[in-house]
Amino acid sequence: MSESAELKRLREICLALPDSSERLSHGTPHFFAGKRNFVAYWNNHHEDGRHCIWCAAPEGAQRLLVEADPEHFFVPPYVGFRGWLGVHLDRGLDWEEIAGVVETAHRTVSAKR
Repeated sequence: MSESAELKRLREICLALPDSSERLSHGTPHFFAGKRNFVAYWNNHHEDGRHCIWCAAPEGAQRLLVEADPEHFFVPPYVGFRGWLGVHLDRGLDWEEIAGVVETAHRTVSAKR
């Protein structure tokens, strides 16, 4: 099984951030700042058809982004109630914007330490 180009690109972005690491959780790559998860990668999780990431987000960001651009952003299951943000990787969102969301997720989690 080969890795997707999206996962390779995501990995480069996440692991370039300070104190970041990757490990499997729930059978898929998750990225951590220290001991705290800031991004989870999913490809067809429970056959939901989504190729996406779930990211920590600052308070209020989830609602603003989902309302402004539901084609690219969504409320993820399980962690959405905590304000986490879902980001589709297969709908043409610019990788600079994805990198910005990832960097914000990292800062959000790092600020809590």
